[in-house]
Amino acid sequence: MFKDNIRIKDVKSEIGQLVKSYRKRERLSQQELAEQLDLSRITIQNLELGKNFTIDTFLKVLQHFELLGEFNAFMKGKRSDNETIESLY
Repeated sequence: MFKDNIRIKDVKSEIGQLVKSYRKRERLSQQELAEQLDLSRITIQNLELGKNFTIDTFLKVLQHFELLGEFNAFMKGKRSDNETIESLY
């Protein structure tokens, strides 16, 4: 069921590193990004550290960095792939 033994904490860490790289690319501090998104600096810090963040926070950050469309397309593609698999029943 779980390929390659990928752990949730590893994925959360990757998400955090992605957010951090986009934030740094735009030369924003955690505080500046937090203010632009109406979040706290601690929320941004926790996201970047892969610590307990909400899906809403993650989606808000994706939207800020104009990645929400790509993420949505990825999700739709996965759902579409799943729906085209022929049922065994």
